[in-house]
Amino acid sequence: MNKNSVISIAAFAALGLIIGYAIFGKWAGEYVSLNTLLSFGGNAFDRAFQSISGIENMRTKILLCGAAGAVVGVLLTFRLKK
Repeated sequence: MNKNSVISIAAFAALGLIIGYAIFGKWAGEYVSLNTLLSFGGNAFDRAFQSISGIENMRTKILLCGAAGAVVGVLLTFRLKK
């Protein structure tokens, strides 16, 4: 795998994350801040709030979109090489 392939896969993964955030990043009509989505730690109260409020579910869906973008990048990279 060369440098261009890795860049292509990373670009599609980033695009998947952006699309996932655009689709699933809203909570109560407003977009959740990236700081909230990227904060995995915290105390038990913070983790309970994120679990109850649906932020964990939202984060999972966004990460799955990023993974799907990476898969698309891999498939397109290997498809274009042939």
